[in-house]
Amino acid sequence: MIVEDTCSEGCVAFRLHHSEQSDYMTEEEMRTRMLLVGILAVCVLGLGVPAPAGAQVNIGINIGPPPPPPIVVTAPPQLVVVPGMPVSYAPAVPYNYFFYGGRYYVFHDGAWFFAPAHHGPWTFVAVERVPSPLLRVPVAYYKVPPGHRKDKGPPWERGPGKGHKHHKYDD
Repeated sequence: MIVEDTCSEGCVAFRLHHSEQSDYMTEEEMRTRMLLVGILAVCVLGLGVPAPAGAQVNIGINIGPPPPPPIVVTAPPQLVVVPGMPVSYAPAVPYNYFFYGGRYYVFHDGAWFFAPAHHGPWTFVAVERVPSPLLRVPVAYYKVPPGHRKDKGPPWERGPGKGHKHHKYDD
């Protein structure tokens, strides 16, 4: 606020008169401005939270068939017939690796895959489309035993006379 004042020689002087209220607002505005300038400086200079070196976070949602297994078989493996079945398996291969009907099959991480050649490429196949002789292979011929629930898994885990029971929460 500007106030007119008279000096001793008869001249008129003007002086700036501050009230306590205006001083407080000026200080508050100054603090706010300084804070905003500081935040802006940190953002512009990139001095925020430093990123840890080498740290990675990966979040993924898989919709659809699982990815093909990372199976490497450089030469055709020796196949052995599963007794009493039209299915062969590869005992020297560290995978659930089978041969049936001119195709190679693997059971990996709860999913079935097939390939036209011993080395792939592997294509996902729904369990409903897996040839039934493969589903009847005894678990003793698997390198990594399947991890299905007993009532939803392959026939050898369901027990005699048990088929797939449809549960309200299956879907």
